[in-house]
Amino acid sequence: MSDFGTHAFLTGLVLTFGVSALVFVLTWLIALRVGRFNIVDVTWGLAFAAIAATSFLWSSGHGENNTRRLLVLVLTCLWGVRLAVYIGVRSRGHGEDPRYEKMLSRAQGSRAVYALVIVFALQAVIAWFVSMPVQAAMYERSPVDALAWAGTAVWAVGVFFEAVGDAQLAAFKRDPANKGQVMDRGLWRYTRHPNYFGDACLWFGLWLIAAQQWQGALTVLSPAVMGYFLSFKSGKPMLEKAMAASKPGYADYMRRTSGFFPMPPRRPLATDA
Repeated sequence: MSDFGTHAFLTGLVLTFGVSALVFVLTWLIALRVGRFNIVDVTWGLAFAAIAATSFLWSSGHGENNTRRLLVLVLTCLWGVRLAVYIGVRSRGHGEDPRYEKMLSRAQGSRAVYALVIVFALQAVIAWFVSMPVQAAMYERSPVDALAWAGTAVWAVGVFFEAVGDAQLAAFKRDPANKGQVMDRGLWRYTRHPNYFGDACLWFGLWLIAAQQWQGALTVLSPAVMGYFLSFKSGKPMLEKAMAASKPGYADYMRRTSGFFPMPPRRPLATDA
């Protein structure tokens, strides 16, 4: 017997694609009702949890060892639900995200249809593709090895940076004395984006859990795509452009603080003294 359930995995891909599409279409309908398209950010983490749960159920009976399946399900759901709760609380009482306002301003016709295609459908496809390691891991029949536990450790580092970084930023923003100031404390002293670094780590960790079999190893493009979007597309560049325009001290913060990987901050320039 092969150590990987290839047929079940391939049919499961079709099922999870449909689940991802359904989750984001339902979110789009809710967004139309509440008048804010940025609720898609809450759905992002929940979509991965839904994909993981679907893969877990579909893969049942395709192997005797359930440790890897349970491990990936729990890790993915813990991350996805935490992120959804955090973003939901953070955005409560606020209006539309300026990023989506700018994006939707390009619509030539209906903003709703444009949002469905450019925002919701695109995120449904990306979530499905990025979750490939999670899906592949569900169909590996072999017992977990050291690589899987190493992946779990990398996942834990990622969640630490993401969750602690989010908590530190939230506490910073709650203090009125910090209004207009640049967050450069805690993890933010060592990287300008501890949450993005953490996100990249946790997806690489999930890939390591799936990489015991060659079919799972081939899903390496999924964490690579996530890292690309965080570093070069919708994550870091857009956020830093907005921050540099709104906060006078952000340019100096960028000069002395690593853009992604945590590193000791650079020393102030002589002219700063």
